[in-house]
Amino acid sequence: GYNDLATGKPDMERFTVYLKGQLKEIIEAYRPGIMWFDGEWESAWTHERGVDLYAYLRGLDRKLIINNRIGKGRAGMSGMDNGKGVGDYGTPEQEIPATGFGEGAHWESCMTMNGHWGYNKHDQAWKSTSDLVRNLINCASKGGNYLLNIGPTAEGLFPDPSIERLAAIGKWMKVNGESIYETKASPFKNLAWGRCTQKPGKLYLHVFNWPKDGKLVVPGLKNTVKKATLLAGDRKAKLAVTADGANQVVEVGPAALDPIATVIVLEIEGPAEVSAN
Repeated sequence: GYNDLATGKPDMERFTVYLKGQLKEIIEAYRPGIMWFDGEWESAWTHERGVDLYAYLRGLDRKLIINNRIGKGRAGMSGMDNGKGVGDYGTPEQEIPATGFGEGAHWESCMTMNGHWGYNKHDQAWKSTSDLVRNLINCASKGGNYLLNIGPTAEGLFPDPSIERLAAIGKWMKVNGESIYETKASPFKNLAWGRCTQKPGKLYLHVFNWPKDGKLVVPGLKNTVKKATLLAGDRKAKLAVTADGANQVVEVGPAALDPIATVIVLEIEGPAEVSAN
């Protein structure tokens, strides 16, 4: 019933004054890094009001990051602007773009741990830890962020399944965070076995599907590979790499270290260059 439309015509001028006053108080008292708006689908909220509010907030704090739901330029659940948007980044909802949005596009996928944004005691369809970690990797590999929702109970407590999953994500990140934080999108269009992120001189290969023969094929990589190692475990132990036509083949061994995602680090010469794949 929360979507029921109110009767009568709302006094949007009064509401906007009230809204700006509240936002000014939040910014001046707490200096948030991000202001995340939602609900722009309400018919009384216009795109012009979104443009005005964005300019108002930018005047209060020029460093504030503001999502694109402040205006009405979002093209549905895919979350990106339809050409007339306002805001600093896009907000795909419950989905991750198949190939990202390209260089210079800023976005984050906002997703739930089960099927609800708020707490719902009847919803026990929790996403697995593996799915959540791979969603994080997937977003990073396409140049985006992962905004993962937690729905607290009426008492302000986090459900145990949420806590368990956050702890498991933290455990994976403690070992593999280097392959996520401050990385850029993958230079590869498709990787049958997983995903890739990169930093200058390094490619991080996140292997979801471990090769049965222990040979990981990196398709179309033109760079010379100076060194290949596992991110976890013994970083000094080098993995053999050989060229096979247009591909590089890494000898990764018979079994994955991590069933969710084992990360292989390739140190390469120069910026990553990949032929079409």
